[in-house]
Amino acid sequence: MMYRGGVRLFSTLTARTASTEAAASILAGQTNRHLSTFLVRAPVLGLRNRSTLALGGEKEQQREENVQTTGAAAAGGSGNKDEKRIVSYWGVEAPKVNKDDGSEWKWSCFRPWEAYEADLSIDLKKHHAATTFSDKLAFWTVKSLRWPTDLFFQRRYGCRAMMLETVAAVPGMVGGMLLHCKSLRRFEHSGGWIKALLEEAENERMHLMTFMEVAKPKWYERALVFAVQGVFFNAYFLGYLISPKFAHRMVGYLEEEAIHSYTEFLKELDKGNIENVPAPAIATDYWRLPPNSTLKDVVLVVRADEAHHRDVNHYASDIHYQGRQLRESPAPLGYH
Repeated sequence: MMYRGGVRLFSTLTARTASTEAAASILAGQTNRHLSTFLVRAPVLGLRNRSTLALGGEKEQQREENVQTTGAAAAGGSGNKDEKRIVSYWGVEAPKVNKDDGSEWKWSCFRPWEAYEADLSIDLKKHHAATTFSDKLAFWTVKSLRWPTDLFFQRRYGCRAMMLETVAAVPGMVGGMLLHCKSLRRFEHSGGWIKALLEEAENERMHLMTFMEVAKPKWYERALVFAVQGVFFNAYFLGYLISPKFAHRMVGYLEEEAIHSYTEFLKELDKGNIENVPAPAIATDYWRLPPNSTLKDVVLVVRADEAHHRDVNHYASDIHYQGRQLRESPAPLGYH
């Protein structure tokens, strides 16, 4: 009903009825004083009703329409047509990316310009001889970690690789984070080492995402990842705070062990003890492998990555051994 001076005159329903009657009267050529009054006031009623209720309803409907679901979200972060799509008021939306051949890029965890071809010509046999006490401590710390790993996984190299990558992706993130905080505290550049270490962490994580497609972890292996990652993260965090040169040297030796593990993995593939299945799609795109690539090709490029990480971390430790800071020597960005 309408109000006039606090008095309720007639309801919206009455107004609608009156408007219908008014239209009929006009068509019949009949008008009266009350009808004329309504015709003057009715548009005001309609306008106000539109501004408060109808527009409010439209805004609510627009909010609901902003979340558009065309299907279940695709696993692995792929951007296919069945992926849940959210349109936000803030206008933040990743642009669609295509491959060189024009097909749609289906990975949201990395982009085509981040993919690369691994350098398989790198020397896999390089080794840093431990001479100082700190180097020997780092070397035997890694060796002591290998024994329970061999005992638990034995020749299940798919699961072993998965576990190895959950640990190998931690040092780069911890080192990059601590260098980032140091750069902020001291108002100084990092020489590119923050980005280099974070690149290493992301590369190791992509190794894990790849082997997750090959070896499905069991519940107790997932529980082991929780325990090992919790212990290793905190231990490496403290170790890096105390001695970055020790921390980088230990990672260098850890990468040497990774090279050895992937070499054994390749031997099992050659013997036929492990099925040489087709390469996962994510590996094909990330390392720009040929379409007919297999698991062996994936292990080869992953092993090459580990060799590059070995070099970077031994190099970082050598910088500290010479009494210098990492920022004094440019970081090997993009060293794959």
